Amino acid sequence: MNGIKERQRACQEVLLAALRNELAGRDVSAAFLIEDDGRPGVEVLDATERPRRVYVHLQFRWFYWGDRPDERTSYVQLFHAVERIQQAAQQGWRQGEQGELSFSLNKIANAYQF
Repeated sequence: MNGIKERQRACQEVLLAALRNELAGRDVSAAFLIEDDGRPGVEVLDATERPRRVYVHLQFRWFYWGDRPDERTSYVQLFHAVERIQQAAQQGWRQGEQGELSFSLNKIANAYQF
């Protein structure tokens, strides 16, 4: 890993550890993990004990647990993010597989070409 990627990964881990600690302090079942591909995350159980993984998107400053707009929140205000994730977990994660948040920069760039 190069220096930038190492710093980004360290930042992700710090943010996710803080999230995990705050959720655990509110009696929300949450565990820090490292995916097989090396990506850090926090596995959070909902009210029915279904797991979802929360990840960090540094460029957009988000915690996210799916690909829908209501499945992300800003990490800038940690306590608000913790409340939002706690609320989502208490309501229960949506049915189905967890969506993956991804962006195609080529599609975005092409949308602005005339």
